[in-house]
Amino acid sequence: MNTMLTLIIVVQVLSALTIIGLVLLQHGKGADMGAAFGSGASGSLFGATGSSNFLSKSTGFAAAIFFAATLALAFLGNRPASDMGVMDRLPATSVPVPAGEAPPAVPAVPVPATAPSTTAPASGTSGQSNQIPK
Repeated sequence: MNTMLTLIIVVQVLSALTIIGLVLLQHGKGADMGAAFGSGASGSLFGATGSSNFLSKSTGFAAAIFFAATLALAFLGNRPASDMGVMDRLPATSVPVPAGEAPPAVPAVPVPATAPSTTAPASGTSGQSNQIPK
């Protein structure tokens, strides 16, 4: 599965570079004066009747390959992974305990001290036993 993903990425990058190169090689429709008078068809590979030349057809073919590779990457990227993760592949190891010894104790978690009481002592004679001291 990983090899297929790598292969599709390589095909996509190569087709993208091909598209960039082919687009940069082509010239626009108004690039020269001869294009305005109909002489632009002389550069056509498939004859004067073809409306597009070899470079534009090659660009379309490379774009179709790029589009197919993008769809394949999107399809493979949305599938859930069926294999285990890195942590699942680790072997289960246990600490060997020599004969006659107890297994190592798990350290105890310290318990925080309890909060002090907010009520006043009952032995007070101030008459304000139900209030919080200031």
